[in-house]
Amino acid sequence: MARTEEIRPERPWAKADLHAEVLVLGSGPGGYTAAFRAADLGKKVVLVERYPTLGGVCLNVGCIPSKALLHAAKVIDEAAEMAERGVRFGRPEIDLDALRSWKDSVVAKLTKGLSALAARRNVTVVRGTGTFASPHTLEVAAEDGGRTKVSFDSAIVAAGSRVVELPGIPWDDPRVLDSTRALELREVPKRLLVVGGGIIGLELAGVFSALGSEVTVVELLDRLMAGADADLVKPLRKRLEGRYAAIHLATKVSKVEAGKKGLRVHFERAAGGSSKAGAAPEPRLFDAVLVAVGRRPNGDRIGAEAAGVEVDEQGFLRVDRRQRTNVPHVYAIGDVVGAPLLAHKASHQGKVAAEVAAGERSAFDARAIPSVAYTDPEVAWVGLTEEEAKAEGVAYGKGTFPWSASGRALGLGRDEGTTKLLFDQASGRLLGAGIVGPNAGDLIAEAALALEMGAVAADLGLTIHPHPTLSETLAFAAEAFEGTLTELYKPRKG
Repeated sequence: MARTEEIRPERPWAKADLHAEVLVLGSGPGGYTAAFRAADLGKKVVLVERYPTLGGVCLNVGCIPSKALLHAAKVIDEAAEMAERGVRFGRPEIDLDALRSWKDSVVAKLTKGLSALAARRNVTVVRGTGTFASPHTLEVAAEDGGRTKVSFDSAIVAAGSRVVELPGIPWDDPRVLDSTRALELREVPKRLLVVGGGIIGLELAGVFSALGSEVTVVELLDRLMAGADADLVKPLRKRLEGRYAAIHLATKVSKVEAGKKGLRVHFERAAGGSSKAGAAPEPRLFDAVLVAVGRRPNGDRIGAEAAGVEVDEQGFLRVDRRQRTNVPHVYAIGDVVGAPLLAHKASHQGKVAAEVAAGERSAFDARAIPSVAYTDPEVAWVGLTEEEAKAEGVAYGKGTFPWSASGRALGLGRDEGTTKLLFDQASGRLLGAGIVGPNAGDLIAEAALALEMGAVAADLGLTIHPHPTLSETLAFAAEAFEGTLTELYKPRKG
């Protein structure tokens, strides 16, 4: 990547209100990790955040509150499912105010903890929206109109991303929701349309379905949850088809008309969709429309040009393995540097950027970054997917274990799951893993570690896992690949 010569004024702090050895723009998981790591390395740190509390989108209006509500949804669903197993509960009474208060308390506890950690590390927190004014200064505009100029030796951009807003939708109507509005949980609409069949859309659809909404999902592509292997998503789709009013694939929303009785939504078939899809659905009336079609980076909103930092057409900042942008003393991490847009990726990049800014030899060199959809069932994957392996012509072998043969899964009443491992056909080294089923997001961590360690099938198969657990399905899948599995009968090849 081309480098821009560093133009450093003699005393950039002379006319600034504050000076930082390391300035961090954004306090999401990547930002606060970077700030705290830099402080631990002895740097004077200033952390700029536009939200009233630390944690960024993930903690305040994203990952954490959504998982709290997903847990509530899981309890409701599990209670209902126990009826056919002889344990019957009464119909749940949903106290939205109490549920919202509990969700908010989870967020408040974590944000309070972050503030305490920042204080103990002597990290100076400045509230407001930050934009670069020069290669060594940042201006922070507070909501009350106040302005603070911060000079810095090094800067770490952790500005995150924002919701993609579709055209043709009346965004000023309170019945049109994005993920942030949806998590405010002001009401439970009787008829809810979820636009977007990706992870965020399906997670929120699950919450509102459990709370009582009649949910319809519309997805532009001809599949749900693009990025995951279709065989992993299949059990999820089957379960949702039995619970939702409809799932329309290869379909797009062409227009939303706001009326007194609801939002009338018009549909079209997506270009390039399957010919088997048939005609587009007829217009329908919904009480609310939740749009979850992705996020776009905030690189175009930070005044990067004033610092000489290059931003591409999509709003991403290009970085090297040490998280440096084309301006050597400006680093970038997280959503603003490219996919995957995941908090755990940002956190690891934050540590790298802080360490390099402090003069240490560090680089972001992750072999695999796990992805998790906290749907019901959960879907998780890490490393090479089977669809990627086929497209790239990789010579791989596969070991799968159906949860219908797992005592633990049967005891949970959830035998639809599968654990799938991909191995290099010649060496037996693990290439990728995918799991669908309850707690798949926790189980995938073992596969991620195995990938980082360069494990082979025998390493997983010969590791003694506790029984009966869902975790032992990873060992069984490895044994299936090696031909040593006894939990199922598979005739010897040849």
